[in-house]
Amino acid sequence: MDSTALIPVQYGLDTFYFVLCGALVMWMAAGFAMLESGLVRAKNTAEILTKNIVLYSVASIMYLLIGYYIMYSSPEGGILPSLGFLIGDEHAVDVVAAGGEDAPYYSARADFFFQIVFAATCMSVVSGAVAERMKLWAFIAFAVVMTGFIYPVQGFWKWGGGFLDAAGYMDYAGSGIVHMAGASAALAGVILLGARKGKYGPDGQINAIPGANLPLATLGTFILWMGWFGFNGGSQLRMSTIEDANAVAQVFTNTNMAAAGGLVAALIASRLLFGKSDLTMILNGALAGLVAITAEPLTPTALQAVLIGAVGGVLVVFSILGMDKLKIDDPVGAISVHGVVGIWGVLIVPATNADASFAAQLLGVACIFAWVFIASLIVWSIIKAIMGLRVSAEEEYEGVDVVECGLEAYPEFTSKK
Repeated sequence: MDSTALIPVQYGLDTFYFVLCGALVMWMAAGFAMLESGLVRAKNTAEILTKNIVLYSVASIMYLLIGYYIMYSSPEGGILPSLGFLIGDEHAVDVVAAGGEDAPYYSARADFFFQIVFAATCMSVVSGAVAERMKLWAFIAFAVVMTGFIYPVQGFWKWGGGFLDAAGYMDYAGSGIVHMAGASAALAGVILLGARKGKYGPDGQINAIPGANLPLATLGTFILWMGWFGFNGGSQLRMSTIEDANAVAQVFTNTNMAAAGGLVAALIASRLLFGKSDLTMILNGALAGLVAITAEPLTPTALQAVLIGAVGGVLVVFSILGMDKLKIDDPVGAISVHGVVGIWGVLIVPATNADASFAAQLLGVACIFAWVFIASLIVWSIIKAIMGLRVSAEEEYEGVDVVECGLEAYPEFTSKK
C-alpha cells in the first residue's frame, strides 16, 4: 500500500488521541476544584469552586485572543514574543493531503485545545494557594493577565521554539513551564496577600486550619491522577506509529508509578515525622510524584519513575513544613507540590535522558521563575493598588462564600469559626 494512503488514517487517529488527551487534562480542572474545596473551610467552599470554573473559562478566552499567538507565532530562538491576536486558520488538512514529510499529523485545532487546558492548569495552581482570604475579582483580574500573557511568554521560550529551546532546556510536559510557573505566580500573590487570620501565633506557633471535606479532597486527587495520563501522554503528540504507541505506553506507566512512589514516600515520611498517617500529606505526595515525573516521563524505567516520584513525595512533606516556618500560608500546599517539586522534576531530567544538560535545566528553572515571579509580583501589586487583594478581617471571619458569592456551599452545616 502507498504510504500516502495511510496519511488520512494517521491524521484522524492522532487528532482523536490529541483531543481525547486534552479532554482528560480539562477534567483535571474538576480535580483541582474538588481537591481545593476539600482542603478549605466550609465557609469558603463556594468561592473556591467559583474561582476554579471561572479561571478555566477566562483561560480559554484569553488563550484564544492572545496567548496561543504569543506561544507559537514568536521568533525562533527569541526572548521577546510577538504580539498578535487570535489563532490562525486551519490549513493542516490541505498540507497533509499533499503527503509531504513535514506535513502536520494532527489538526491544528487539536493542538490549540490541548494548549488551552495546559494554560488553565497553570492558573489552577494559583487558586488554592491564595484561598480563603483573596477577593474573587482580584483573582479573576490576575487570571486574565496570567493566562493571556505571563504564562505564554515563558511557554514560548521552550515549546514555541524560543531561547530556552535553543539552549537545550528539556521539559516534556511542563514540570517547569506549567507547574513551577503556576507556583511562582502563587508565591508572589501569597507574599503580598499575607497569611490567614489565626494561622500563625505571635510567639511563632503554627496553628492547623483543617479542611472541611477530606473525602472530596481524596476524590480530587484521584481525578487529577487520572487526568495526568492525558497531561503527560498527550505531550507525545501522536500515537499512530509503533514507536509513538510504545512511547505513550511508557509515559502512562511512568506517570502512574511516579504517583504511587510519591504517595508511599509521603505516607512513610508523615508517619516518621508525626507518628500519624496524615491524609493531606499523602494526597500531596501523590501529586508531587506526578509533578516530578512530568518533565521527563518517557526515558526513565518504571522503577526509576517510582524513585523520582518518591523523592518528590518526601520533598513535599518537608517543603510544606518549611513554608509554615517561613509563615508562607498556602492552604493546599500548592507552592510546595508544584513549585519545589517542579524544580526537582526539571533538574532530575539529565539522570535518565542523556541528551539533557544540567546547566540548561538550571537555566530554565532560573529564567522561568524569575520571569513569572517578578511579572506576577508587579501585576498583583497593581491589582492591590486598584482594588485591593484581601477581604476585610470581618469578611474573612464570616467566610468569602457569603461575601463574594452571596451563598454558602453547606448552608445547614457551615461553622463560622
